[in-house]
Amino acid sequence: MVYSVIISLVWVITLKYVPVWFTPYMISTKLEAMASDGDAKLYKDWEPYEHISKELALAVVASEDQNFPTHWGFDFDEIYNAMTAEKKRVRGASTISQQVAKNVFLWHGRSYVRKALEAYFTVLIELIWGKERILEVYLNVAEMGRLTFGAEAASQRYYKKAAKGLTRAEAARIAAVLPNPIRLSIKNPSAYVNKRTQQIVRQMRYLGGQKYIAELK
Repeated sequence: MVYSVIISLVWVITLKYVPVWFTPYMISTKLEAMASDGDAKLYKDWEPYEHISKELALAVVASEDQNFPTHWGFDFDEIYNAMTAEKKRVRGASTISQQVAKNVFLWHGRSYVRKALEAYFTVLIELIWGKERILEVYLNVAEMGRLTFGAEAASQRYYKKAAKGLTRAEAARIAAVLPNPIRLSIKNPSAYVNKRTQQIVRQMRYLGGQKYIAELK
């Protein structure tokens, strides 16, 4: 047990400074693609936070986790709302921090063991990494299309430009597909994606624009 804690601490501290080139989910996605059709090229390209449009940083916060700048890894109001929502309106309550903990350190799936480990790593990265690093990693490892991970890969593949040059509308469309980047498309947006994109743009304005995330540490 002690050794496991030490290893996890070293792992988290190391990834505070080292780019996260691969995650367990990237590897499993690649293996599944190889098994199904052989086309398993991963589109990914790590970029530091300062090389990614702050419109995209704001868009993912506006769409995924509006309390990200102020919570400590868990949004208890959203957890309560998800637990009390009608069954036909299934809601997610995972914060960006929880999603990063899951994607970087763990496997995907539903089990009490994985959820407990997710909570453990969420606390660690909140304490050790800080908000800006958590958001930087999220923007580099989140799945944004089939076999496409991270802002730079998505921007180059779907907009033919660097992630630093994304406009507010382009950033919002990327954020709009995050709930299901396989079914929803950035390149060929459905009516739902277009509607959600406009909703995210409005939320970005409501939050006050880029200044909402300007003080992340």
